[in-house]
Amino acid sequence: MLRLVNIPRGRFAAGLSLVLLIWVGLAAASPHSRTARSRSLSSEYANPDALCSKCHFGIASEYAKTAMAHASGPASDGPISGQLFHKPSKVDYRLHEETGKLWLDFDRYDGNKLNGRRELLYYIGSGKLKGRTYLFEVDGFLFESPVNWYAQQRLWDMTPNYENAAEAPLNLPAFPECLNCHSSGMQPPAHGTQNLYPEPPFSHGGITCERCHGPASEHSLHGEKMMSLARLPADRRNEICMQCHLEGNASIERPHRHVYDFKPGDDLLDYVRYFVFANKGGQRAVSQFEALAQSRCKRASGEKMSCTTCHDPHSEPEPARAVAYFRNKCISCHGSAFAQKHHAEDPNCIGCHMPALSSKDVSHTEETDHRILRRPLRETPNVVNSQFGELQPFPVSPETKNDVRDLALAYESLVERGDNAASPEAERLLEQANKQDPNDAPILTALGYIAQERGDINGSRQYYERALRNDSDDQEAATNLGVIEAKAGHLRRAVSLWQQVFKEAPWRSSVGLDIALGYCAANRYDEAKVYVKRVLEFNPDFAMGRSLLDRLSANPPDCSLSR
Repeated sequence: MLRLVNIPRGRFAAGLSLVLLIWVGLAAASPHSRTARSRSLSSEYANPDALCSKCHFGIASEYAKTAMAHASGPASDGPISGQLFHKPSKVDYRLHEETGKLWLDFDRYDGNKLNGRRELLYYIGSGKLKGRTYLFEVDGFLFESPVNWYAQQRLWDMTPNYENAAEAPLNLPAFPECLNCHSSGMQPPAHGTQNLYPEPPFSHGGITCERCHGPASEHSLHGEKMMSLARLPADRRNEICMQCHLEGNASIERPHRHVYDFKPGDDLLDYVRYFVFANKGGQRAVSQFEALAQSRCKRASGEKMSCTTCHDPHSEPEPARAVAYFRNKCISCHGSAFAQKHHAEDPNCIGCHMPALSSKDVSHTEETDHRILRRPLRETPNVVNSQFGELQPFPVSPETKNDVRDLALAYESLVERGDNAASPEAERLLEQANKQDPNDAPILTALGYIAQERGDINGSRQYYERALRNDSDDQEAATNLGVIEAKAGHLRRAVSLWQQVFKEAPWRSSVGLDIALGYCAANRYDEAKVYVKRVLEFNPDFAMGRSLLDRLSANPPDCSLSR
């Protein structure tokens, strides 16, 4: 009897139980450990804005002081040291400098003892406005530190969603979406992987001039004209900010596209589609770009108003000047006469009409309310979005309005996050999308899970097989098809599917453990131990893995699981 542990990411998690697997011969395989790679940043990390500063020295000098210019970089650049004892997991975290490097030490001294360290290589977040997290590598794969610095409260705490974790979450992948919005020259991860980047993972720290203005080398070296942001259509201009300042309730990349491939002047909606809950009279928390679109200022001004109406992307006002700076922005539209009679005794317009609200996603963090409400104390939204609601595209266009495929996957993403009320609509739209394109792997994988959940194993297997024929790197399809094959007694096929997933994502602990259990079923204990050790290399506090390794090391070996 073999008990599987695989719990894939998101909704794609098959209900697993004790399963009798028939040994049909497993090929010997290693978990594909990788050799160490160079981490040198050296000249590759030189600031490309130096090209621009030759002619635009004043602007470049001011921009170099902004938070965006310092949104990422090497961990050795202004390191923040600190310590956190996390009570739920009883793990003591310590970030400290040693021999010119920044390290994360993690220890548990009672119960299931834990002791280890990671060299922190890069930072994400300036550490001044909101916070900072650090990144480290394990065998070339890039991960986020389990503890973050929260600048507004000036404290260390667990990364969002892991405040109550019972184990140290040391296998949190650094996904491209995060790096793309905090760095420049991000290098895409290796094919089929999500966090195995070339070295360095981004060529330039922070947001460089080229991220908004386009390539500068031809302009600097040969006098070619730069793209004029002022001459761009309003939607293309706004999308430069929108790519990172619109969160939405769901974002779905277009088929065979990635948002990190977007360049200034492109149509962002060719790369990604955003969806938000329809606002039917109630108030709710939204991200900056969507909030501004809801404001009366924006609705009355139309395309005349944009992010840069109030924000100079090249500079930030000093804290002592911020009130006057933004008041002048308001007066530029509302006029001096209005300003003289409207609370002339209190010049802080944003303090009243754009109050700071607690972030709906990140603890210890506040966001400025960009809805610019007339009476914010009466109109403050709940900080947590209701998960029950109708999704609509944002912004609305003829293309997005008729986009069944991405709307279906948007609803499916809600279900992945636990909103079961969205399931009927997700299924209805997925069926429509499948009729439009019967070879769309993400749609097929989602339908495969629906069939699997209903007990339609043959239908589910067909969906997963079709998904893998169209995208052999679909990890969810391969993982769940492996579960089906294992339950059917086809252990060799199941392990083969899981091995490919684990090769590309060795941080998926449940997949690696199921491979080990497959070898256990064949009495191949040494190979089982190799996979458990590989799991613990990435996730050293994984209790089930630690327990299984102890049992495999006993005499005789024992393959039973224990938490």
